[in-house]
Amino acid sequence: MSHHVKDSGCVSASVGGHVDHVHLLVGLSRTITIAKLVENIKTETSKWTKNAIFSAQRFAWQSGYGAFSVSHSLRSTVDSYIGSQDKHHQTLSFKEEYRRICAKHEIEIDERYVWD
Repeated sequence: MSHHVKDSGCVSASVGGHVDHVHLLVGLSRTITIAKLVENIKTETSKWTKNAIFSAQRFAWQSGYGAFSVSHSLRSTVDSYIGSQDKHHQTLSFKEEYRRICAKHEIEIDERYVWD
């Protein structure tokens, strides 16, 4: 994924995730929208997955995504958070975490469109 972030003209600071989601800490280029960056990453990683050894396994990206801006001063905190996803999700599911983040920042979500 980091490769595709760079191919899109952005800076990949951190990539990680868990079994059902991925986190990217990205320095966004001024020449690309978040939507276009996500589209590029999903398209290219889907192509790779279909050609990979485990292509017999079912893989699909959900249609939605979440994007949050982060102060540069919090970069190391976010990087540590991304690196500890396995441990973090032993006690909290991704869906519950996402709901909490959105509630904390007063972001309303319509769950009909978030998960599929």
